[in-house]
Amino acid sequence: MVKKKACKNCKIFVKGSECPICKSKDLTTSWKGRIVIEDSNKSEIAQKMGIKMKGDYAIKTR
Repeated sequence: MVKKKACKNCKIFVKGSECPICKSKDLTTSWKGRIVIEDSNKSEIAQKMGIKMKGDYAIKTR
């Protein structure tokens, strides 16, 4: 099984080799926890994590 890659900067899970949000290529397969954001304006967790777009995010990256 291939482990998902997450951007080290914004923590969103990435399918390709570049982050769709910040365009960074600094990705990692070393992450912990997962959160799904549907509406970042209504989510207290998204606001605390600084998330502006909906999507799947890692809670912690290394």
